[in-house]
Amino acid sequence: MQPFGLSLARACLQTLGVAVIGLGVTLGGPARAQQAPANTLDAVKARGQLICGVNTGLAGFGQPDSQGVWRGFDVDYCRAVATAIFGDPNKVRYVPTTAQNRFTALQSGEVDMMARNTTWTLSRDTSLGLDFPAVNFYDGQGFMVKTSLGVKSAKELDGATICVQPGTTTEQNLSDWARANKIRFTPVVIERLEELVSAYVSGRCDAYTTDVSGLAATRSAQPKPDDHSILPEVISKEPLALGVRQGDSRFADILRWTHYLLLSAEEFGITQANVDKLGNDPRPEVQRILGKNGGLGPMLGLSDDWAVKVIKVVGNYGELFDRTLTPIGIKRGPNALWNNGGLQFSPPFR
Repeated sequence: MQPFGLSLARACLQTLGVAVIGLGVTLGGPARAQQAPANTLDAVKARGQLICGVNTGLAGFGQPDSQGVWRGFDVDYCRAVATAIFGDPNKVRYVPTTAQNRFTALQSGEVDMMARNTTWTLSRDTSLGLDFPAVNFYDGQGFMVKTSLGVKSAKELDGATICVQPGTTTEQNLSDWARANKIRFTPVVIERLEELVSAYVSGRCDAYTTDVSGLAATRSAQPKPDDHSILPEVISKEPLALGVRQGDSRFADILRWTHYLLLSAEEFGITQANVDKLGNDPRPEVQRILGKNGGLGPMLGLSDDWAVKVIKVVGNYGELFDRTLTPIGIKRGPNALWNNGGLQFSPPFR
């Protein structure tokens, strides 16, 4: 393993003026802004379009393709909600948000919902005036290094420079973990994800830390993924959740039950390919999910067949996951269904 001395010296110069880890902003993000009216569903319907806050570009989760079309795991949640409301997945406008401005964008009404790798925490749930209707991805924070360094464990990073985004739980977790393990490090703190990854790739820092899924996405996007190693330690719990404004229960219910729909569809074997063929399925819950009886759609302010429309567009949770995240090397792990050893399950459709 090569010494970290030179990179430590470089980082000391590069990180002058950067915010120190542990400031209150890292726990909750920007100060609370004036909230938009808490009647998002009516506003969305009147506008004829859902405005969805997404990442600025993260492989597998949310980024525009070569044609400028947004694709990814979180993007498909935006499409699913638009389909539930309008029956049309294209009635979405995507607004890229950074770790620093994402909460202000939602609080102010610039976006209607947030689907962009955001951890549900107590402070965000209370002091920021936000609600988190559903955890669509269970994650944890890790570290990535250049394979050439020969580092096999995060505890070998003593004296290293570490790239991290400000205004994130990642920043505070890094500080807490280093203190608990008596690890000395120098942070390289950069807001924009693209610039942060560039700093890591160019060698401005010895390691890059974020959610393990984000590390996998970044690694997959490199010309030679094997040149980068994700270390085995996972130092936190990161329930990544959809976000809405607090007090907006009607809209929150739609996001929550759209997520539960995707899980239930996978559990009951309802897919994009067969959803139109299950009208006579004898299972009572399948009948209720598909809107054949029970009247559940109108309880959400949606049509009876809203679930059929959503599944036809994005498939079930497993199909969505396999289409967007499996290709970049992310395994189901805790995001497997409850009956397959995971944490994901839906309350009953009844």
